[in-house]
Amino acid sequence: MKPPSWPRIGSVSYLNALPLTCGLEDRVLLTVPARLAELLRQGDLDVALVSITEALANRDYQVVDGVAIASAGPVRSVLLAHRVPLARIQEVHCDPASLSSVGLLRVLLGERGVRPAFRALADYGQTRSHEAVLLIGDRALDFALDPGGHDIWDLGGAWFEATGLPFVHAAWTLRPGFRDAGLGAVLRRARDEGVARLEELIRVRTDYTLEFRRRYLTENVRFGLGVAEKEGLRRFAGLLGRHGGVEVFEPRFVE
Repeated sequence: MKPPSWPRIGSVSYLNALPLTCGLEDRVLLTVPARLAELLRQGDLDVALVSITEALANRDYQVVDGVAIASAGPVRSVLLAHRVPLARIQEVHCDPASLSSVGLLRVLLGERGVRPAFRALADYGQTRSHEAVLLIGDRALDFALDPGGHDIWDLGGAWFEATGLPFVHAAWTLRPGFRDAGLGAVLRRARDEGVARLEELIRVRTDYTLEFRRRYLTENVRFGLGVAEKEGLRRFAGLLGRHGGVEVFEPRFVE
């Protein structure tokens, strides 16, 4: 059952969000994380599956409880491709679609005492020409399949190795002032249906191979926001405040 007044919803088009909008596909705007964050800030969306850094950046945002894109180990779709050792990286070119992954990389490198300059990647065609490039989503998956002369540092795996906690990459976030008592339940039901139908959803997709899609969506990515994920989120918020150079607010969860 839909809410009395259907909200404006935005999500990413990446493979990792596949189960989260099951049954809602014709009601959801699909775009990249940075654009979703912009639309949410402008009030042009009521709820969006935004990068967790964006959700932590505004004290008036609220996060829908129970649903997220998270990982507890290698995530495969958030990576640093580098041609020099991590300790010697001086400059990182960042996927312009990314928000939370830039924050995660700042934290992981900052904890190692490495503080490179961060630049926007102007052209995906130039990816292989840079000494270090941060990639997310399907572009990260594509690059990891053919890394050329770059080493791959999986940021989900690096976070889990450092903390023993899951990392929350994105969550459903409400714009300030928006209230809808039934929306959280709708989004959790969509996730539950997507997870229950995951094998079917995996089979109808055509990107990559069937086995790749199955392993990625069943082993690398998780879709809950429970006790462990919230503890990982709180740990990240604290470290982001230390290394990210931005003000960070404790997440507020709503049913």
